[in-house]
Amino acid sequence: MKKKALLATITLILATSSWGVQAQSMTVSPGFQLPEAGLNTDLQNLQFEEIPAVKNTVKADASQQLKDFVRNVKSASGQFAQQTTGSGAQTGSFGFERPGKFYWNVATPYEQQVISDGKIVYQYDPDLMQVTQRPVDQAVGASPAAILFGSGSLDESFNVSVLPEQNGLVWLRATPKVPDAGLSHVDIAFANNLPAELVILDSFGQTTSIKMRNFKSNAKIPASQFQFKAPAGVDTVRM
Repeated sequence: MKKKALLATITLILATSSWGVQAQSMTVSPGFQLPEAGLNTDLQNLQFEEIPAVKNTVKADASQQLKDFVRNVKSASGQFAQQTTGSGAQTGSFGFERPGKFYWNVATPYEQQVISDGKIVYQYDPDLMQVTQRPVDQAVGASPAAILFGSGSLDESFNVSVLPEQNGLVWLRATPKVPDAGLSHVDIAFANNLPAELVILDSFGQTTSIKMRNFKSNAKIPASQFQFKAPAGVDTVRM
């Protein structure tokens, strides 16, 4: 239960962004998606430590790369792997379409889905036979649900600072302005104008590392991916 509660926080962190930024026109670097960049590897076949590294080649800090990402990438799909200190890794797939539609689906070692249709966020746990629903505007802002996918104003809810370059990536830190938001801070790494890794320190002192790969920018995603219909017998909790 503790692991699933942490996972719920992480999925919300990644799911509904609130980034109010503007940037000059640019082109997303195709190198981020080349085989040698390590992004065409199926993460389910690898240990977390074996995931190929990504190297940034864009001469811009993480703050500017975030702006370029929001400005130029209106939809995307890909894979992720995440690992919390002292726990095994989880893998799955993600996708989003601005503004506010997304899915973040854990496939292994157990299933869990977080889906937004742009109005309602659904968090479904098949093992518990339960789905939690909340309006999108209550899943963003001062809550942890405001990091990567969406549009709006990041500065309203987070203090953002640029961190030193590390392991070939450029980093920034987002610290929630509301102290009881469920996490201490989130460090986000960018490579070639796309997010590559996150390191989350929650309010309980647990650290979770997330690596995003197979990032397909401006992908056409079926509308059905952003829709959720609860199976028969599933309990619904409305927040």
